[in-house]
Amino acid sequence: MTNQKALAKGYEPKNVEAKWRKHWEETNLFTPDANAPGESFSIVIPPPNVTGALHMGHALNLTLIDVLCRHARQKGKNTLWIPGIDHAGIATQNVVERALAAEGKNRRELGREAFVERVWAWRADYGHRILDQIRALGASVDWTRLRFTMDDGLSAAVRKVFVRLYNEGLIYKGKYIINWCLRCHTALADDEVEHEQQKGRLWRVRYHLADGSGSIAVATTRPETIPGDTAVCVHPEDARYAALIGKNALVPVLGRSVPIIADAYVDKEFGTGALKVTPCHDHNDWALGSKHHLKFIQVIDENGLMTHDAGPYAGLSKEICREKIVADIAAAGDMLSVEDMEHAVGQCYRCRTAVEPHVSTQWFVAATKLAPAARDATPALTQIYPESWIKTWNHWLDNIRDWCISRQIWWGHRIPAWICPACSALTVAEENPAACSSCGAGDLAQDEDVLDTWFSSALWPFSTMGWPEKTAELARWYPTSVLVTGFDILFFWVARMMMMGLHFMDKPPFRHVYLHALVRDAAGRKMSKSTGNVIDPLAMTEKYGCDALRFTLTAFAAMGRDIRLSEKRIEGYRHFVNKLWNAARFALMHLAAAPEPVDPRTVRGLHHQWILHRLEAVKNGMDQAFEEYRFNDAARSGYKFLWNEFCDWYLELIKPDLQSDDATRANTARHVLQLALREVLVLLHPIMPFVTAEIWQALPSATDMTDTAAAELAVTPWPPARPCCVRETAARHMEIIQEVIVAVRTMKAELGINPPQKVSLLLRPADAAQAALLEENREMIMTLARLGSLTTDADADAPKASASSVAQGCQIIMPLRGAVDITSELARLDKELTKMEKDVAAVNKKLCNESFVSRAPADVVASEQERAAHLLNAKAKLLALKERFTQASADKEISPAVQDKP
Repeated sequence: MTNQKALAKGYEPKNVEAKWRKHWEETNLFTPDANAPGESFSIVIPPPNVTGALHMGHALNLTLIDVLCRHARQKGKNTLWIPGIDHAGIATQNVVERALAAEGKNRRELGREAFVERVWAWRADYGHRILDQIRALGASVDWTRLRFTMDDGLSAAVRKVFVRLYNEGLIYKGKYIINWCLRCHTALADDEVEHEQQKGRLWRVRYHLADGSGSIAVATTRPETIPGDTAVCVHPEDARYAALIGKNALVPVLGRSVPIIADAYVDKEFGTGALKVTPCHDHNDWALGSKHHLKFIQVIDENGLMTHDAGPYAGLSKEICREKIVADIAAAGDMLSVEDMEHAVGQCYRCRTAVEPHVSTQWFVAATKLAPAARDATPALTQIYPESWIKTWNHWLDNIRDWCISRQIWWGHRIPAWICPACSALTVAEENPAACSSCGAGDLAQDEDVLDTWFSSALWPFSTMGWPEKTAELARWYPTSVLVTGFDILFFWVARMMMMGLHFMDKPPFRHVYLHALVRDAAGRKMSKSTGNVIDPLAMTEKYGCDALRFTLTAFAAMGRDIRLSEKRIEGYRHFVNKLWNAARFALMHLAAAPEPVDPRTVRGLHHQWILHRLEAVKNGMDQAFEEYRFNDAARSGYKFLWNEFCDWYLELIKPDLQSDDATRANTARHVLQLALREVLVLLHPIMPFVTAEIWQALPSATDMTDTAAAELAVTPWPPARPCCVRETAARHMEIIQEVIVAVRTMKAELGINPPQKVSLLLRPADAAQAALLEENREMIMTLARLGSLTTDADADAPKASASSVAQGCQIIMPLRGAVDITSELARLDKELTKMEKDVAAVNKKLCNESFVSRAPADVVASEQERAAHLLNAKAKLLALKERFTQASADKEISPAVQDKP
């Protein structure tokens, strides 16, 4: 990319973004050399599902990571960002199965091998979509190191990890209660179950005592599991049931005798205080059953049908069983009560089907043995941001259960375990065995299950760098510098990576974990298709440009705080992109060639000294904010500097300089203008890479600025500090000048004087030093305040008909005679006040109408109340202005409108 290319009149992001994406990828600009110098900085992308489409959460995550990576390169760090995608076992299999169903087929008709081939074909056709969407956001990843959880290298790593953990006794196969998805027909880990509050019922059922001496009332939300009851449990300190402990009760309908036991687990306040224990259909009941050596009776099978142990309900669906058993208990006179209630129901995180606790033979990782090391590593080795998540992290690891890693699907890493048909021995190996390791028989049968998708993702930080080989990448970039991800997968993924990284690499996989919040709609609601409030990031990029979307997300990414996003906000930051573009076009009009270099220490002119001082402050502030993950502070600091200081003030202040016949004066202005623009492009580049890169390549060469002279903005260093430009006194002096100018502008606005209209001004400075400052910067004040004349005199008399204000002790007096047509203004104000009285009366009439207030939606009422307050405030201002003009028309002195900080 060559310098000195003219900028178009208006910024059109679509073509610019396509050009730079193509350029960066074709030149491998973000492909680092492991042997290159510089401090290491590395990040692995949270791998999106191969089936996925980019949503606003992805956009936030990718933007924040890219900001960190681009800033790391600016700081001279050898930066690696590894991209990749996850094979998403359950989700991908569901997609392909739906496609088969549309053809009138199913996977079992195809057979396992043909089905897996079909999935690979689907991946070849559609797997690039999410990658293209990542490209669209300007992610500066190293595309030469793209990884997929099912590629050869990662598959080999998965097998090695499984075999080693098995040999160490940290992976085992056993019968246990797991979460079962009736729709996906597979086991789920605990954290793959999402609990949602749903309406349900609480049934109170009479269980007769086996000895005929009475009964005990039991409360349940799942009467269909009653046939699987093997005990009734009460609290050992519950006086109501003390005499019943040790007796037996009869299971309703079936009449099976079960013991009444005591355990402190029971909540005395819930329901009746007596709990039915069904060990095969509730995780907590399973623990009670094991502790008290109860029978384990499974009455609901993997298809949601009642088993033969359910007696008269065998073969029914669990839903129909519920209806029938409730009716039978009621008919027997043993249904004591039924009440509506809300309770948490576990759902499959993929298909949203209610999850069924199910006893099954599965493979498990002994997470209870791996978790302590992960807990001890934080914050000693790995820091979590925000720190508020550390307590949750510790609690979860302290109460973790072993991780069920087997899935009853076909797409994924097949478990490397083989069963011998001759002796039933199990062989676990990295390579497919030719014979049984126990008896030597051949024709072994591989386990049908595949591994949980999160198993391969848990190895991501080191498997993507070539482990188990001792690669240059591992030596240089492991552990990674930071993991940026959503808090919602803290336990899905982050905890798993911590456990595996510590176990296999003896180091945590990342030094920092930054957990960003959720992106919600403007009302604070979670975005969902059903609600209809989803904002599509790709649509926003198409409409407003990628930089506008990225800046919006960064500006609102306050640590620990959800983002409330609206299209209006994205549109607002599109104006910011335009502001930068137009500022650059103005600058380029005066930078046809590079100015002669000027030593910053010798720069004269308060406005030049001030902007260089502010540039040093914003450089330091943004740099620190990026380092501390205060993304919103970095964005807002850059926004304020560019819009409020560089554009609104400095570009206006230097116009007389640029037009001056004094060559030295004009050259100084051009030099500072170029320096400030170049450096602000560097500062904003991590957040807005496209527009800044496009402007950069249009700038003239700056041979004197070796710190910012690279042809590629993406690899241009962060500007060095210039202590000589830190001028606190100049900043304070500039603040006085700005307050005077703002005060004049405010008075004009309040008095209805057009901003370009030149007026006379009298300044009464607070002291001699202030008087000298004001006189020295007379041209600046007159130009920006649009003055016809300016008098600076502490002892001058003010005209009676005048408006006044105060700025840092300086009295600012604006004579009204000649500046305002007082008679016309009074007539205009009377007209406005008459109209406003009608508006106020109309809105008050609405708010005094009880029918409107009680029936209208709350937001509509609130809007009307807000409008009423706004109208009253506006009316008060008009009345005050009318009073001022009335006094002026009577040739009386106008009451001062004092405003210390305009």
